[in-house]
Amino acid sequence: MKYKRILLKLSGESLMGDKAFGIDNNRLAEYAKQIKEIYDSGVQVAIVIGGGNIFRGVQAEEGGMDRTHGDYMGMLATMINAMALQAGLESVGVHSRLQSAIEMKEISEPFVRRKAVRHLEKGRVVIFGAGTGNPYFTTDSAASLRAIEIEAEVILKGTRVDGVYTSDPEKDPAATKYDMISFDDVYGKGLKVMDMTAFTLCKENDLPIIVFDMDTPGNLKKVVEGEQVGTIVRN
Repeated sequence: MKYKRILLKLSGESLMGDKAFGIDNNRLAEYAKQIKEIYDSGVQVAIVIGGGNIFRGVQAEEGGMDRTHGDYMGMLATMINAMALQAGLESVGVHSRLQSAIEMKEISEPFVRRKAVRHLEKGRVVIFGAGTGNPYFTTDSAASLRAIEIEAEVILKGTRVDGVYTSDPEKDPAATKYDMISFDDVYGKGLKVMDMTAFTLCKENDLPIIVFDMDTPGNLKKVVEGEQVGTIVRN
């Protein structure tokens, strides 16, 4: 395996599968199976998952709700997804721990960096829930922050698109994919990989991001093995 310790970032929407809302159990099972493949190979895996399939803070703001209030609701949505993913992993024999940036001692541990690293070293998957614990920060920012804190070698951003394109491939049939692109070029060309806070954290800490299609079975293992799947963003 090319990478020994990775942080996998999943969107909440990816858990919907073919549903319009909530969690698709088949998609959850597929993800658990892919994660188990690399877990069984000895890769240390940390995960951050979004909550957009349940609730998004920006939705609240559009409806007239206070943004801070809405963001905390979004953090709770990420915990529902994190618990679902934890259950999916445990059902296929993957030992895991859920750590939350907001104290919820009945269902998770609080986030403690040293403890998270120790879990990884002992062969447990660590799921980080509740974002950074602060409003106005996305789960992309949480993924970047946690990856840096646990000294992950790379962020694997699993999406429904198979990499970074010159423009939106779902709207522009002439869009072409990059195999590799620099942080500066992503910024200069106005391409969307992560929000600017998350992106800047990765750039300043020399943490590469690989954007790939998580919905294709086997892709996660290929990425971790170092195969050219998706797009690598690096300095």
